[in-house]
Amino acid sequence: MKKVEKDAFVKRLGENIAAIRIEKKITQVKLAQLCKKQKQSISRLEAGQINPTAFYLHELAIALKVPVVKLFDF
Repeated sequence: MKKVEKDAFVKRLGENIAAIRIEKKITQVKLAQLCKKQKQSISRLEAGQINPTAFYLHELAIALKVPVVKLFDF
């Protein structure tokens, strides 16, 4: 398995989450509402500025109606 730097990994994770959200035609505001998060949190996540917890990813997967593993499909 290739070693990936933490910052690069978090950035790619955020980009993938954004792509899934856009594919499902969900705005950041709507996703934030579904997850009971602030819109700024979703924005920072998608920009790779925060490293989400496992539970945060679980909440996102439920809101996006995808398996958690799909969030890591990049």
